[in-house]
Amino acid sequence: MKSLELTEVGPDTWQAAHLEHGRGVAFGGTLLGQAILAATTAQPGKNVKSVQTVFARPIRVDTPADISARTLHSGRNLGSVAIDFSQQGKIGASMLVLLETPEPDLVRYQGPSAPEVAPPDPAAAANHALAAPETIIVGDVDIVARDQTGPASLQLWVRFPQADADDALHRALLAHCTDGWLIATAMRPHEGLGQAMAHVEVSTGVVSHALSFHGEVDASAWLLIDHTTTFSGGGRTYGQGHVFTEGGELVASFVQEALLRHFPEGQNPAGKKATVF
Repeated sequence: MKSLELTEVGPDTWQAAHLEHGRGVAFGGTLLGQAILAATTAQPGKNVKSVQTVFARPIRVDTPADISARTLHSGRNLGSVAIDFSQQGKIGASMLVLLETPEPDLVRYQGPSAPEVAPPDPAAAANHALAAPETIIVGDVDIVARDQTGPASLQLWVRFPQADADDALHRALLAHCTDGWLIATAMRPHEGLGQAMAHVEVSTGVVSHALSFHGEVDASAWLLIDHTTTFSGGGRTYGQGHVFTEGGELVASFVQEALLRHFPEGQNPAGKKATVF
């Protein structure tokens, strides 16, 4: 993905291409991936363990954004880096990235089990800009349709078959996939509400996202992302996700808070090039 290629523009500062997905603003999942690569560049020799993010304002795709890294701590086993995305002097997203060096198990277990779904069929895979070159929405769920309802859960199989062996890139690619589906999951139980309405008839947008990796990530192999929305109300929605290998091993978890509301009085997205926050 070209948007995950960083170009150095100054000390501990980079820029990268934006993923254009028709909304005029940068996709949050891509910003997560870019932050992982920037933090790993700032502290080579460690793996990214977690990313805590606040999306303060949209990053526009028609203007370059600076990705700056500030090392908070660099120890033998753990490190931390603050990553800011700024545009025209204003911070659009701020992230805290925790890095680690691998250590042997003292104990090992996982709580959630992978949901029982059909195994991935490569013939059913399609390229999805907000997920992966090979993406399967389990059960043929149509998240766009207003008249299709279901439980507040959604599963995806994703795979990046051409990903090279770089660990940071694999984590960045998976991070990209975790951002764009929990709002759609929150809409599923509600008749007359579908993803096609986002930014047009209802105001939506991710405001915070926390992602933790539990082990090695191989984005070139099939990964199952299990989304569940646990609360919606007051114009907000809260959901979580777990990522499993095809064999059922838990490799990552994430939580997200987002806007899901009527447009504030006097605001309308018509003719605008950025999400209305």
